[in-house]
Amino acid sequence: MAATDAAPSTYDRTKAIKEFDESKMGVKGLSESGITSIPEFFIHPPQTLSDLRSSSRSSPGAVPVIDISGINSIADRPNIVRQVRDAAKSWGFFQVVNHGVPAPVLDDTINAIRGFHEQPHENKAKYYKRQEGQGVMFASNNDLYRTEAASWHDSLQVWMGPQPPVSEEIPEVCRREVIAWDGHAKDVADKVMELLSEGLGLEPGMFRELTFSDARTLVGHCYPHCPQPDLTLGITSHTDPGIITVLLTNRVPGLQVKHEDDWTDVDPVPGGLIINIGDFLQIVSNGEYKSVQHRVLANGMKEPRISIVEFFNLTKWKDSDQYGPLPELVFPDRPAIYRDFTKQEFLDNFYSKGLDNKSLIDRIKV
Repeated sequence: MAATDAAPSTYDRTKAIKEFDESKMGVKGLSESGITSIPEFFIHPPQTLSDLRSSSRSSPGAVPVIDISGINSIADRPNIVRQVRDAAKSWGFFQVVNHGVPAPVLDDTINAIRGFHEQPHENKAKYYKRQEGQGVMFASNNDLYRTEAASWHDSLQVWMGPQPPVSEEIPEVCRREVIAWDGHAKDVADKVMELLSEGLGLEPGMFRELTFSDARTLVGHCYPHCPQPDLTLGITSHTDPGIITVLLTNRVPGLQVKHEDDWTDVDPVPGGLIINIGDFLQIVSNGEYKSVQHRVLANGMKEPRISIVEFFNLTKWKDSDQYGPLPELVFPDRPAIYRDFTKQEFLDNFYSKGLDNKSLIDRIKV
């Protein structure tokens, strides 16, 4: 019988990933090198690629845009609370405008993060590492060694709270803007959390008392041009693990949200900030608020997509080191739908694998 089997592959995926990681060049370095095809470990499985191709990228509606300029108005605040509550329950995503952050600050922050990523390789390489949890870290794909397929983005991460780094640790090219943005993003998050708390029938300051904005990580993503955007993703579909996320982005498209089984493009409005609900808030709200899948498509445009994400989580766990649905939101006719979980269980779930969708929520359902 004639031999028809193909020759065995000589591709060593582990070696290829290690060589890429140790080069410290990131995907921006690959893009700038003039490659016309992406390394194999960036290619996603057929089911993911099929989903990308089948996505109509049409919207069964649009992500809500909420004007919060009237939050201190007795007449306007109830309507704003209602809008935020409804968006958090049905979409898990919304945009806020008239949030109090001046437009020049938004532009300066985007330009500073872009400036970091556009530095020469040797300037960025000294920050390249994989020690997560504190300080400053530059890397491509924080889950590079845990995920099935890498995605086309690089990230500067700065752990801003509860123990911020010494300012000199932050790259000088964006130091002033990173420190300033942390303050602005926290102010917006605190305003939004007041509205979310009221939407649950709780006191406005309850989330602040529970330290829901004290643990903060600022991540400056860069999605450079990808020569084969139909074979990979900018970031894979996932839900955020924490309380809420505040996102500032330039106008290069790519972010999509899963809504009613369709992928919906999120088109940033001028001067707006994008807010989304995390898994932790879905749990403590006893399912009232929803964290939803979202992803970023690989960028086929020449201009890089820049996004500055600030993740908010709590620092003060309960005395028992467990968290679950808030007792104020559990009733005889609406019992707890999630069990309590520990801080270690929360951390282990996130750091043991690549980005995914609601794995902790699925694990602790009653």
